[in-house]
Amino acid sequence: MADVTIQGLTRRFGAADVLRGIDLDIAAGSFTVIVGPSGCGKSTLLRLLAGLDRPTSGVLQIGGRDVTGLEPAERGIAMVFQNYSLYPHMTVRQNMAFPLRSRRMGKADIAAAIDRAAGILRIGELLDRKPGQLSGGQRQRVAIGRAIVRDPSVFLFDEPLSNLDAALRGQMRMELAELHRTLGTTMIYVTHDQVEAMTMAERIVVLNGGRVEQVGAPMELYRRPATRFVAGFIGQPPMNLLPARVKTADAGRVTAEIAPGLRITAHADGRRLAPGDAVDIGIRPDDLGPVAGADGIPARLTLLERLGPQTVIHARTETGIALSAVVGGDDDLTLGDSLHLSAPPDRVHVFDQDGRTLPAAARRAA
Repeated sequence: MADVTIQGLTRRFGAADVLRGIDLDIAAGSFTVIVGPSGCGKSTLLRLLAGLDRPTSGVLQIGGRDVTGLEPAERGIAMVFQNYSLYPHMTVRQNMAFPLRSRRMGKADIAAAIDRAAGILRIGELLDRKPGQLSGGQRQRVAIGRAIVRDPSVFLFDEPLSNLDAALRGQMRMELAELHRTLGTTMIYVTHDQVEAMTMAERIVVLNGGRVEQVGAPMELYRRPATRFVAGFIGQPPMNLLPARVKTADAGRVTAEIAPGLRITAHADGRRLAPGDAVDIGIRPDDLGPVAGADGIPARLTLLERLGPQTVIHARTETGIALSAVVGGDDDLTLGDSLHLSAPPDRVHVFDQDGRTLPAAARRAA
């Protein structure tokens, strides 16, 4: 295993800046997921790490060694692609042996490496089949096996599950997490699917427009997003983001109006805000729920998504504000119901005009 250090990395294609000064440290043996919308630069970053493309500027280090100008074979990495990239005329065994034959390894060593990888991935019975005889999940396991036999210091995964159906993606997520625990090798995984990121990663890197928005553990990003973009991108259902105007603000509390007469209070440090400032109020759907009486935001149910143990409710206020909330699956709600929705003030996020999250309420001196 090896650590990875990225310093001032940029990549420009003509007049387009795809990566704009990436600084990132990835610990040896970690499972790091790089996530972001299409076009944010995540696959470009992975290709630069793999040596399949060269940066416009910046430095890449793997295991403390500068690899910026090295060829892919000299970097000690193995990459698993979205489309498997298996040779259709070769058997699984021959596909897995191919990168080792190019190193001129002995037959016995190649056989031992293949048997070890096949055992880890439970594909021993597939070794004499050709890719055309395999399912999508089996082909992906073979592609991973071909990477394992190289015994790399870093694995790179470029959206490897995007061609699989939903059920198989869920199964493969568990298998990849188990593989990481078994091998203990540094893994860097790129995806646009934030569910994959949340369920697999030890650390998530959120990219947006070629820049790093935030780096942290999955629940850190979920509960304490640094920006409005991270808040809206991480989480399913997505966070409710409501434009508002500040009414009052101090070191311990911000009260904002989302519509005439509709105010929301947050336990946030509002000392840099003033009455009238534009902000965005953010509330996770699982922090928003129906309350008795006239407290909260009045709304009418427009859609119910029943998911068994929970129900996602969608509602709309008289002024047209759309809201989502998560409630227990045994609710007795029906479409058209009127209800009031509320969230605890310590679970309400406030984003300033630059899209930055206001910190939690400042502690008062005793």
